[in-house]
Amino acid sequence: MTAEGEATDDEALVGGMVNAGAIFRRGDLVERPAPRTARALHAHLLALEEHGFNAAPTPVRLTADGREQLTFIPGDVALPPFPRWVMTQTALRSVGSLLRRLHEASATIAVDTGVEWPRDLADPEGGTMLCHNDVCPENVVFRDGRAAALIDFDMAAPGRPLWDVAMTARYWVPMLDPESATALHPAGLDAPTRLRILADSYGLSPQDRAELPGAIEQATVCCRAFVADRVADGDPVYTQALAERGGWQRWDRIQEWLVTHHERFTTVLLE
Repeated sequence: MTAEGEATDDEALVGGMVNAGAIFRRGDLVERPAPRTARALHAHLLALEEHGFNAAPTPVRLTADGREQLTFIPGDVALPPFPRWVMTQTALRSVGSLLRRLHEASATIAVDTGVEWPRDLADPEGGTMLCHNDVCPENVVFRDGRAAALIDFDMAAPGRPLWDVAMTARYWVPMLDPESATALHPAGLDAPTRLRILADSYGLSPQDRAELPGAIEQATVCCRAFVADRVADGDPVYTQALAERGGWQRWDRIQEWLVTHHERFTTVLLE
């Protein structure tokens, strides 16, 4: 058991970088800093439930001091360096299926266009569906080795379903060169095979399969800019992580690896 699965009443929940040290479980509730878009997000989460998606926290209330309360979802949450159990092919398939379920429900819910949704990790092409944008291992609750729920919708913004798949692939395949991948992931993960598994379990269309490698490259550029902005602002968490994980040379290496293997990924996806 890790992270949420180990928490007891009034205990800090570990994991994540943006709200590190500021998230607590209080009985059956999780209390955390409320994002700027909290009211719109709460409405979206409630609408997801109404449309049959019960694999996300239920919002309870916003507090006067700028925090939010949501229902606690029991289970296991993997923290880096990621254990092998969270990177099995079974786990990967379950993540793809869960993401598809989220998208099927989200596609039926109108996006509030009056909200200034965060652009940090958002699809630069925009879209009419609210994407999660941050389906990393720290934001997926597992039970019995399978993805059971998604948490932390702070980065949610309108976009294409393909964009959410691309962002998810970055973390779960992972779409990293072998040297970068071994820093946080178990050794021996075969990227082309796992990318195909994710696409299959999600049910990605042939057209989206052809476009996925390019979308992943675009998402990587977006994530690099996200880190650069926080380092430029003097954020100590991101500055330290950048230094510990190989600096900008690591990002250069990842981007070069993605371009070099673009055709290979496309071929495997379309086989």
